[in-house]
Amino acid sequence: MPLTPEAAPLTGTPTGTPLGTPLGLPRLAFGGDYNPEQWPESVWAEDVRLMREAGVTMVSVGIFSWALLEPAPGVHEFGWLDRLLELLHENGIRVDLATPTVAPPAWFYREHPEALPVTADGVRHEFGSRGAICHSSPAYRAAAADITTRLAERYAAHPALALWHVHNEYGVPVSACYCDTCAAHFRRWLAATYETVDGVNEAWGTAFWGQRYADLEQINPPRLTPTVGNPAQELDYRRFADATMRENFVAERDILHRLSPGIPVTTNFMTALSQCDTVDYWAWGREVDLVSNDHYLITDGRRTHVNLAMTADLTRSVAGGAPWLLMEHATSGVSWQPRNPAKAPGEMARNSLAHVARGSDGAMFFQWRQSRRGAEKFHSAMLPHAGTESRVWREVVELGAAVDSLSTLKGTRTVADVAVLWDWQSWWAQSLQWRPSEDHDARERADSFYEALYDRHLTVDFAHPEADLSAYPLVVVPALYLMTQAAGDNLRAYVEQGGTLVVSYFSGIVDEHDAVHPGAYPGPLRDVLGLTVEEFSPLLAGQQVRVTAVDGSALVGDVWTEFVVPRGAETVWTYADGPAAGLPAVTRNRLGEGSAWYVSTRLGAGDLDALLGPACEDAGIAPRAELPRDVEVVRRSGESGTYLFTVNHTAAEVKVPVDAPGTELLTGERAAGRLAVPAGAVRVVRLDG
Repeated sequence: MPLTPEAAPLTGTPTGTPLGTPLGLPRLAFGGDYNPEQWPESVWAEDVRLMREAGVTMVSVGIFSWALLEPAPGVHEFGWLDRLLELLHENGIRVDLATPTVAPPAWFYREHPEALPVTADGVRHEFGSRGAICHSSPAYRAAAADITTRLAERYAAHPALALWHVHNEYGVPVSACYCDTCAAHFRRWLAATYETVDGVNEAWGTAFWGQRYADLEQINPPRLTPTVGNPAQELDYRRFADATMRENFVAERDILHRLSPGIPVTTNFMTALSQCDTVDYWAWGREVDLVSNDHYLITDGRRTHVNLAMTADLTRSVAGGAPWLLMEHATSGVSWQPRNPAKAPGEMARNSLAHVARGSDGAMFFQWRQSRRGAEKFHSAMLPHAGTESRVWREVVELGAAVDSLSTLKGTRTVADVAVLWDWQSWWAQSLQWRPSEDHDARERADSFYEALYDRHLTVDFAHPEADLSAYPLVVVPALYLMTQAAGDNLRAYVEQGGTLVVSYFSGIVDEHDAVHPGAYPGPLRDVLGLTVEEFSPLLAGQQVRVTAVDGSALVGDVWTEFVVPRGAETVWTYADGPAAGLPAVTRNRLGEGSAWYVSTRLGAGDLDALLGPACEDAGIAPRAELPRDVEVVRRSGESGTYLFTVNHTAAEVKVPVDAPGTELLTGERAAGRLAVPAGAVRVVRLDG
């Protein structure tokens, strides 16, 4: 499935059959990051007592503890960790044990200042935060391998060990370094990818602006230049930086697999599109034994629960549809946004169980006990500063009981209705400089299309553009600027075989090297869409256009218009004004057994529904008008049965249809016909049979 060239030295050996679930954890995971090193050891007994009261089943330990485990070069102190793991084991709490390689100690940087990353404009970061790592540094790689080896040798057979947790949130806050060590590594990557300097020149189009190289040694990272640099070089450097981080993960993973066989290995992703744009999670998902994810609400005034659902669906898709694990989220407010409101009563449980509905086999938090010191002391926790006489603590205890009551659904899979295509590498390419409009944002298009599907009560799988799409009656392409010919062929075959495709503007424009496909836009999508685009005509800030249908209905677009020429496609909506007045705005093309829709302007989520309605009719997807807005109905199914989740984000009780009788697991009540779900509540029905 890989779209783009990757050097063999930077890819690890796939894990084969995923281990898939924390060892010795028959119930769902409930707990969080536990950082006892921030507290006197006398506090630990109270922590564990309260964990048992809250129903904690697993905690993550040691993520930032390198300086305590190795206080001086070659000097190791494991006694405190021995005592901690024994205490947790005695109390029946499983351990997700981390390699602490996200935060090397101060002594390491004193000995190896070259391991601190350098920005594109030549500034070297300093020690004093986290994630300040040049991932090409031989010294860092050796030190990370050593501490990982020592942890694995010591704890491989520990009875509390359920899961290995490598590093922390790769790509946050630094993914790419531009130092001389990275420059040399980049040249090796290019040699493995393209073999010769002529291959690089061809891929990057270096004939433009006289950028041709005579030797690979002449090539540096895309550092600061007087004006925009070579976009293909920048795109390849993002691939290189991502692959370099992944190589380091694989090195640690392989040590753990060798020394601690049978224990799954994960690292916590950040698939929320707004929170990490430097990691290709399609590639990373193939390297972990269990996909885990951190998710934090972006409280910017929008419907935060929609982004939560989108992130959970994306994480499940990265896991190939298998159950995954919510490794971190917040009990209440966070500390790093401009404004950090507390969660409303009941919101923590609703957020947590919405993740479970969409495939997570648990709900874990950052962190267990709220810190008194450091950058995140105002970040909420399971045990807040206010202690056990607090609303947050009471809700944590209630949630622990709720999660425990759902344990029979462990291992079941979420059932999706439609697919949305997404590709991180296309997003990287789209985000480079000198595109037709800086107002066009691939992530915004994904958000808007997802919101429109969410409001139609459709559960979404995300898919790679070259993936098998035959299981989905409807496939949506919100923004795929970079598209290989193979992806285009895949979409054509999908439609010919009876699928319904919806494509948004500025898709299918360039190949994997950011070179425009030969001929008219949209390259490999021309035939399946039955049209060509002669020219883009982005709108100025604040401009809008009206698009109208033959029945007089009108929609409003902004940001973008195009001069579309139908070549077999029928016009469904027409530009009523603006630069493309009189030309097609939305088209539909019948091809083989299916149909392909194209929308050439930016429609908001509400207006997108007018397009998705007839597209769903083409796909044979019946409307679900009986479900209120902001009420989610999601299914999980497997050997233990079928589970119907209803998540009510509204301020009023709702009644939703239940298509078979069953037992509501959070209350123990029987459910049939229509299920009453209180305001802000979640209900989970295990259907009979």
